[in-house]
Amino acid sequence: MKGQLTVVVIVLVQLLCAFFFVAQILGSILGVAPISWQLYELIELGAALGLLLGVAFGWVVLRRTMARNVVVEDQLRLASGAFMEVLEERFVAWCLTPAERDVALFAIKGMSTQEIAGLRDVSEGTIKAQTNAIYRKAGVAGRTQLLSLFIDDLMAKA
Repeated sequence: MKGQLTVVVIVLVQLLCAFFFVAQILGSILGVAPISWQLYELIELGAALGLLLGVAFGWVVLRRTMARNVVVEDQLRLASGAFMEVLEERFVAWCLTPAERDVALFAIKGMSTQEIAGLRDVSEGTIKAQTNAIYRKAGVAGRTQLLSLFIDDLMAKA
């Protein structure tokens, strides 16, 4: 909450600074000088400092965001590795053949029977027979339940 308030304050300061500089340009064009030059210089100095503060704060936020991005990418990589571990454990427990492992992996990735057959250079009938064998060995009725098993395992490991 404190960070959000700081962002709002900095944005408001920058908006005021931008408004000041736009008003200055309009005043010059229209030949209007409503305030003394000393006050004008102080306001201009404050506006410039406000813009510099915004740049500095933007840099800090950018660096924090980039650091957080690295952490999230690492977590995603770990989760991906954990998912592959769960897949391998289940494939071994179900005694899947190498061909069935490939088909199961493609099915979990969401590929259609036709796409899997094309990738493996076999007929769709072969893929259907292999998916049925996978479902039987896994004790599930279909693709959705198969994927659900892995999600449940990952959640249990977390």
